[in-house]
Amino acid sequence: MQIRDICEHLETIAPLPLQEDYDNSGLIVGRPNADVQSVLVSLDCLEATIYEAVDRNCQMVVCHHPIVFGGIKKFNGKNYVERTVEMAIKHNVAIYAIHTNLDNVLQNGVNQQIAKRIGLKGLKILSPKKGGLLKLATYVPKDDATPLLNALFAAGAGRIGNYTACSFATSGFGTFKGNENSNPAVGEKGVQHTEGEQKIEVVLKAHEQSEIYSALIAAHPYEEVAYEFYPTTNHDPDIGSGIIGELDKDMDPSSFLQHLKKSMQLEVIKHTPFKRNISKVAICGGSGSFLLSSAKALNADAFITADVKYHQFFDAENTLMYCDIGHYESEKFTIDLLHDILTENFPTFAVLKTEGDTNPIKYFH
Repeated sequence: MQIRDICEHLETIAPLPLQEDYDNSGLIVGRPNADVQSVLVSLDCLEATIYEAVDRNCQMVVCHHPIVFGGIKKFNGKNYVERTVEMAIKHNVAIYAIHTNLDNVLQNGVNQQIAKRIGLKGLKILSPKKGGLLKLATYVPKDDATPLLNALFAAGAGRIGNYTACSFATSGFGTFKGNENSNPAVGEKGVQHTEGEQKIEVVLKAHEQSEIYSALIAAHPYEEVAYEFYPTTNHDPDIGSGIIGELDKDMDPSSFLQHLKKSMQLEVIKHTPFKRNISKVAICGGSGSFLLSSAKALNADAFITADVKYHQFFDAENTLMYCDIGHYESEKFTIDLLHDILTENFPTFAVLKTEGDTNPIKYFH
């Protein structure tokens, strides 16, 4: 197996265009065509992670957090970032990061993993991504409309929330005029009319435009294909930040905190006081304080995230229980998620979970 096989599968789950502008997801170290016999899955990739990969005969580390965010101008080993990259190159260990693109998907994402452990149902994106959808319009003879639509659907077009194969068609007629380079059967016969034409419209995710364009050209019966891709301001319900869902039954605040502590295997929870029962819960793994207003707007009873600053706790204003469970603690089960994603698709391939603890924060009791 080659490294590109691993990368391509992960990117079907969390496409790279879904990462935030500041992020650096993707293949950071390594060549796509290099062979790989086993992968080590970790939350972070540090020097110790590379040592572990070498000791356990893994040629690739798949991690959530990128070891490199900004540009590196020198490799002098002066910090852990430079040393980790140097060690990976020296030992031919590839590093692949799947970060905010994995945060920003509803299915098989970081936040869904947390929601499953807590036991939430009816999951929806907390803050859907704006402008994540395009609309494709094309024109085709009526008899060719169904095969073309099926090809577009197979490529991923026509998905809206819980529904697939969504499209709209209007009937009409078109005109065209050939020239000396056109199909000899057409020739230069003046303006000609086509009867029984249909205008087909489908929505698609912006990051799938290239694949759907290829499907359109391959399946369309015309020599010259007329089409338009329109940007939309629609929200993509499957893409965005955070998740919100419902507990099976209401819990009083104390019971909810006990449940959260047990489910996420926590040592400590920082939270604001709250007196009402908790039913609707919002989640954002990692640093999610920017989503507090979204959680409040959707009437969440609790918002679980990490890296909340002191004064930000006041912003809860007694409208919900604001819970900071720690950055590492909120995302540590991403290791299980990535392991399951890879082993499900590559059942005979060796995917190992790290045995190290990369949490830089310890608690003194």
